[in-house]
Amino acid sequence: MDAQQIKAFIDAMTASDLDEMEISHDGWTLRLVRHARGERSAPPPALAHAPVSQPAAPVTAPITAQSQEVLAPLFGAVHLQKEPGEAPFVTPGQTVRAGQLLCVIEAMKVFNDVRAEHDGTVAEVLVASGQEVEAGQPLMRLT
Repeated sequence: MDAQQIKAFIDAMTASDLDEMEISHDGWTLRLVRHARGERSAPPPALAHAPVSQPAAPVTAPITAQSQEVLAPLFGAVHLQKEPGEAPFVTPGQTVRAGQLLCVIEAMKVFNDVRAEHDGTVAEVLVASGQEVEAGQPLMRLT
């Protein structure tokens, strides 16, 4: 299963009313689950890993209304700066605008931008660069 096939399944699910989709092909299983905004869930029991070298489309991280937490939209390694030794994308106390890059999550060799959904101020960064994060895990708090 390649990245184009996976994207086609994601697009098909986005265009439908399906809440869940599971596809098995050539020994691979891909399971897509749609959750309500801000809903947290446990990560899937097993993830199919395939090498992918194409860049992914930016992902906007949900911010829950009550806590203003920026949640990881997927499992992977979080990167708080473009390159080691460079300044971080955002720092505590910094004002951010909707759509501004907050961090990047690397999953299966694909770098996914995590952007703010709303304007706010970074109150706290809850993860370290290079740390593995799970889908739904809080990354930052905004005020």
